Amino acid sequence: MASRGANGPLVSRALDGDEDAWRELYSLHGRRLRVWLASLPSGDPAASPEDVAADAWLTAATKLGEFTGSDDDFAGWLFTIARLVLNNRRRAAQRRRTDAHEPGSPDVAWGVADSPEGDVVGQAETRRLLAMLSPREAEVLACLEVVGLDVASTARALEMSPTAVRVARHRALRRLRQHFTDEGT
Repeated sequence: MASRGANGPLVSRALDGDEDAWRELYSLHGRRLRVWLASLPSGDPAASPEDVAADAWLTAATKLGEFTGSDDDFAGWLFTIARLVLNNRRRAAQRRRTDAHEPGSPDVAWGVADSPEGDVVGQAETRRLLAMLSPREAEVLACLEVVGLDVASTARALEMSPTAVRVARHRALRRLRQHFTDEGT
């Protein structure tokens, strides 16, 4: 097949069916994706980070021909797919809900996961700090600080502008600093 000039070399190789390229993409992004998903509330205990990540990878594999961008852009695109899969599962779980549940009240703690990634995000301090923030600020910090995405990939994954990502990060860090300042006095 012809090489695709608009994409990075690794993505182009994956598009050409190179299994080693897929393994390398998975090696670069698989763990970070599961860690990030484990740090977010799913709204459905059956929606494990591993299941959501698997669905995201499957979707990425089937839609890779629609992707254009560098190898670094692939992470943002993959995280966007995972966020959409997770949101679909949240909506489905809400429709299936049969218990006496107050609409809009959170029922899943940030960062709680029974998985190897829970070793990172499952720490009580991480959960406590993320829970102090708005969901948007917590998602931004989880992308930037927990899994190490850059601002551009975070913006793409969360469908925000890079400026909005920087502002949300700034506000989240300011809120956490203020908490520690208040706690110390």
